[in-house]
Amino acid sequence: MNLEKIMSDLEKKHPGEVEYLQAVREVLESIEEVYNENPQFESAGIIERIVEPDRILTFKVPWVDDNGKVHVNLGYRVQFNGAIGPYKGGLRFHPSVNLSILKFLGFEQIFKNSLTTLPMGGGKGGSDFDPKGKSNAEIMRFCQSFMLELWKMIGPETDVPAGDIGVGGREIGYLYGMYKKLASEHTGVLTGKGRNWGGSIMRPEATGFGAVYFAQEMLLTKGQDFKGKTVAISGFGNVAWGAVTKVNELGGKVVTISGPDGYIYDPDGISGAKIDYMLELRASNQDIVKPYSYEFPNAQFHQGKRPWEVKCDVALPCATQNELGLDDAKALIANGVICVAEGANMPSTPDAVNLFIENRIMFGPGKAVNAGGVATSGLEMTQNSMKLSWTAEEVDMRLHQIMKEIHNQCVKNGKQADGYVNYVKGANVAGFLKVANAMLDQGVI
Repeated sequence: MNLEKIMSDLEKKHPGEVEYLQAVREVLESIEEVYNENPQFESAGIIERIVEPDRILTFKVPWVDDNGKVHVNLGYRVQFNGAIGPYKGGLRFHPSVNLSILKFLGFEQIFKNSLTTLPMGGGKGGSDFDPKGKSNAEIMRFCQSFMLELWKMIGPETDVPAGDIGVGGREIGYLYGMYKKLASEHTGVLTGKGRNWGGSIMRPEATGFGAVYFAQEMLLTKGQDFKGKTVAISGFGNVAWGAVTKVNELGGKVVTISGPDGYIYDPDGISGAKIDYMLELRASNQDIVKPYSYEFPNAQFHQGKRPWEVKCDVALPCATQNELGLDDAKALIANGVICVAEGANMPSTPDAVNLFIENRIMFGPGKAVNAGGVATSGLEMTQNSMKLSWTAEEVDMRLHQIMKEIHNQCVKNGKQADGYVNYVKGANVAGFLKVANAMLDQGVI
């Protein structure tokens, strides 16, 4: 593999798509050795084929606000790779959404879904629509207009979208309602559905739960666990909420959450009613965490900062891409962090990741750590196809087992001669091999 030539060619074809190019480079650097050991991959053009999406759907989404004004947003669906199953990946509604971000997320999703051991390909979609500050009626009209285009490209055995940033149970409900009307059938074509109409118990908290289960497995390799550990978490949405909840269950103490406005440091720990208050913050649609400091006076709000300057044993970045940079990594290491596990998608910059690995810090990449969300979506698909519902205990048991298996794959493919586990390499190699071999089996298509 000539990595630099591949990246140079990609940059020429896709100029300015920095998030997508960053994700591709990170994977290709990790798999270079195993790729070169398998000449059949080269002759079949696996790299050239896997880095380009199967197809990209781009469409306008016109909608009318409550005052009768017409607005137009852009909608996307990136169907990246379907070698091991129907395309699977969330829809993101946020002003930052563009093709580069969705291609990065879809590319990551290929390997994340592969790691779950479930038959799911990789995809992603969304719009630059911002649901914040919109009425329920406006969001409904937008979702219905969005689905008018998307429904032709999706199906339970073709492409199964889910939620992501800006797309929760309300949005999934509106999207599914329109899909059902257009397709004239009830199918498991969207996951994250309401409990009353085919949804899975535990889906909202599953990504956070899975991230903590993975981090627990990392700690266990050193004979440790969450008991007595101080944990810094970023974000305050569903992923952070699930992570805070599970860390508390396992005996850890969470001292931070964050939003676009800054972070909260709560030396007393975020537990009990404070976790419930996180849900209230999220429901307010203000996208700020400062009110937490009014509700709980011992907590300190740090305007415009990230929580990585706080002393902690475990760091769980659960907000958004590239939120943890080189200086943040240096601060965490100086403060004695022993484990960093990514609850969000690619929240650490390449420089930060390299520094963690150079310093032999246990570092879990998002495609492995946060796979619990899509794993539980896969379990929802299974329940839909079987026309049954599992209990919370059954879902949690399966989720826990999947996260343990993902961790085992990472260790198997990432353990170095000195005993250090490079989880980035392990996750990328394990995910890549399954997809690449499936592509070989199916010929050039």
